[in-house]
Amino acid sequence: MRIRQTFEATLQRAWVHRGALACLLWPVALVYSGLVRLRRQLFRWKILNTRRVNAVVIVVGNVVAGGVGKTPTVISIVRHLQAQGKKVGVVSKGYGRQSKNCLEVLTNTLVSMGGDEPLLIQKATQVPVFVAPSRWEAATALLSRYPETEIIVCDDGLQHYGLYRDIEICVFDDRKCGNGWLLPAGPLRDHWPRPNVASSGAFAQDLLLINNSNKPVAGQFQAQRSLGDGLKDIRGNTIPWSQLQNWQDQPLKALAGIARPEVFFHMLRDCGLDLAQTLPLPDHVDVSPEALAAMQPCQLICTEKDAIKVWAHVPSALTTVLIQTLEPAFFEALNRQIAQASAPRLALDYGHQTSRSLGLPRHQRPFGI
Repeated sequence: MRIRQTFEATLQRAWVHRGALACLLWPVALVYSGLVRLRRQLFRWKILNTRRVNAVVIVVGNVVAGGVGKTPTVISIVRHLQAQGKKVGVVSKGYGRQSKNCLEVLTNTLVSMGGDEPLLIQKATQVPVFVAPSRWEAATALLSRYPETEIIVCDDGLQHYGLYRDIEICVFDDRKCGNGWLLPAGPLRDHWPRPNVASSGAFAQDLLLINNSNKPVAGQFQAQRSLGDGLKDIRGNTIPWSQLQNWQDQPLKALAGIARPEVFFHMLRDCGLDLAQTLPLPDHVDVSPEALAAMQPCQLICTEKDAIKVWAHVPSALTTVLIQTLEPAFFEALNRQIAQASAPRLALDYGHQTSRSLGLPRHQRPFGI
C-alpha cells in the first residue's frame, strides 16, 4: 500500500508541470490518446452502440484523474431536484466493490457489494441507487423497479458513451487541467476541450462546468465546501468544534481514504483541530483492522466515505459532514437544461419528432425544445 501511495504522489507532482517524468511518459500518453480517439470515433460511427432510457439522464463526471468532488456534487444535485418534487434515482459503476452484478444499494448493503460512494449517496439522499458494470444496465434496472423515476443522475461516466445523456456536468478542482497532457504523462482522462459525440448526447457547448477550488474561474460555476458545525458520531450526534480539542482527553488522529487526503487534513486543521497523527490512504481502500488498531489510543476522525467502513471496527470514530454549496446560477442553468431535455420526451409521447431526438445541440433547437 505504501508503494502505491508513493507512486500516486509522484505522479500527482509530475502532472503539475511538463517536467522530466512527464516527458518520459509522453510517448505512452500518445498511445492512450489514440485509443481514446478511436473509441470515441467508434461511437460516432455507431459501431459501438449508445442506448437510451426513459428518463432524463444527468452525468456528473470529470476529465482529471483522481477525486475532484463528484460525489458531493451528485448529492447536491439530487437534493435540489428532491426539493422541486422530482422523482430521482442514481446510477454508478460502484468503483472498488467486489461484486460485479447489477444490484440496488440499500442502507444495509455491504460496502464490498455496493461500493462506498453509492452507499454514501443512498444514505445521504434516500433515493434509489443502482450499481452495475454498465451504467445503462443500472439505469434500466432502476427504472424497472421504480418506473415513476423522472431523472437519473449518473455518478461519474463522462467517458461512458454507452448511456445516452441529456445533460453533462464536469467538475474541476484547483488542479484545473494540470500540465494539459493525457494519462499517464498528465492528469487528463480525456481530451480537453472536450470533443462532441452527438450520438451519445455529448455536446461541448452544453457542458456545465463546476469549480471546486477557492479561486473563481471564468466560465465555471463556483462551489464552496465546508465541514459544517462539528463532527458526528455513529448515532448522528454532533460534537461542536470547540469541544473537540480536549475530547475525552485523547489525542486526535485522522485518516482519509480519498484521492487527495491532505486536502481533508488541511480542512480539519482550519477548523482548529491539532492532529497528533494523519494516515493518508488510497482512494476506496478497505481499511484494515490492524491499521486502525495501530492508531490507538486516540479519538479517530475520518471522512464520511471512510466512516461507512471504519465504524464496523471503531464505533467511537467521528466523521465529518462535507457541505457543498453551489451558486444559484448553476441550478438555474441546470433547471433550464432539464426543461429542454424533458420537452422532447413529451413531444415524442405524442408521436412528434424533435430537434433533440435528431441529435441537434441545444443552441440549434427551436425555443422550448
